[in-house]
Amino acid sequence: MDDPAAKVAEFIARIGWLPAWAQSLLLVTLAVGAASTVHALGVMIVRRVLTRRDAFWRSLVLGTQGPGRLTLITIAVAAAIQVAPLTPGEARYAHHALLICLILLMGWICMKALDIGAALYMHGFKADVEDNLLARKHLTQVRILRQAAAVLVALVTVGFALTTIDAVRQWGVSLLAAGGAAGIVVGLALQPLLTNLVAGIQIAITQPIRIDDAVIVENEWGWIEEISVAFVVVRLWDWRRMVLPLSYFIQHPFQNWTRQSSALIGTAFIYVDFAAPVDVMRTKLEEIAKNSKLWNGDVVNLAVTDLRERVMEVRCLVSARNAGQTFDLRCEVREKMLAFLKTEYPEALPRDRLVLAPVPQRSDHAEAVDAPRKTEPQPVRSAAR
Repeated sequence: MDDPAAKVAEFIARIGWLPAWAQSLLLVTLAVGAASTVHALGVMIVRRVLTRRDAFWRSLVLGTQGPGRLTLITIAVAAAIQVAPLTPGEARYAHHALLICLILLMGWICMKALDIGAALYMHGFKADVEDNLLARKHLTQVRILRQAAAVLVALVTVGFALTTIDAVRQWGVSLLAAGGAAGIVVGLALQPLLTNLVAGIQIAITQPIRIDDAVIVENEWGWIEEISVAFVVVRLWDWRRMVLPLSYFIQHPFQNWTRQSSALIGTAFIYVDFAAPVDVMRTKLEEIAKNSKLWNGDVVNLAVTDLRERVMEVRCLVSARNAGQTFDLRCEVREKMLAFLKTEYPEALPRDRLVLAPVPQRSDHAEAVDAPRKTEPQPVRSAAR
């Protein structure tokens, strides 16, 4: 079997009549063609050899065809430059550029591997079902950890790429080791990002919030719509979006209505007159809940929770399967209970009482005392001289 190096040397000798740039271009073109052919054959073999049991590796090979092909082309071009008639300076710059490309391609492949791994892991969980607590738990963990890993991969990739350039090598070392004066500057610049990155890892592990959790944040009620590597998007009830940093949910108190379960207990307060029939209202609430499609059959209760100057506060408790249905059920209870009272017990609605007491009659003696005294006019006497 002939030596491949000898064959390459013989081929270069045959094209020696071409200019140096043409020889280099021809060798690079042949290297690109050979690498593309090898990659296509490799993908074909992987499709036949790997079965569905090897879902990750099969998906990885098929999902990274673009960066995988470019990686083989980069390696083949680097080998072609070794034998191309280039000056030492040109060969050095070409190898440097190819090295940076190879580092970036490796980072790209790692990103693809993260996406494929996350997608395969979440394939067995369905978040569109009614009781999706387990799915939301794993979805939150996977999204946050995937984004945190992607940031680390990006920082390491850029750091390694910068270390190959003499002019900015210190910056690359700073990204990798956070050392030196430049490392302090970079560390201070990246402090908010790193704070949110650490907060994201804490949230992924402890899970104070999950995707699609019902929360009250900054006195606003909404759902956790998105958890990224730096911020959380809360979809408010009126379709607005509140964007908060990840660190907010570690450093500030908030309410999570679906921390343990998707089911919630809703509260509807009704203010009625003191004469309202509480027992009848309790029976009516049970009837409303049983006839509602939103009630999950767990909790229904009515109790007097407060007495004020003019009204009596009645609290209605009902439960539903999720936050949205709980809100709708609360509204339904208020509407139907008010309609019931207006129709059957109008006197139970809040009203103001005005009592008119009779004015006591005064005695003759009091009238005589209060009457103004009448004095008769006295005659004016003139002095007689």
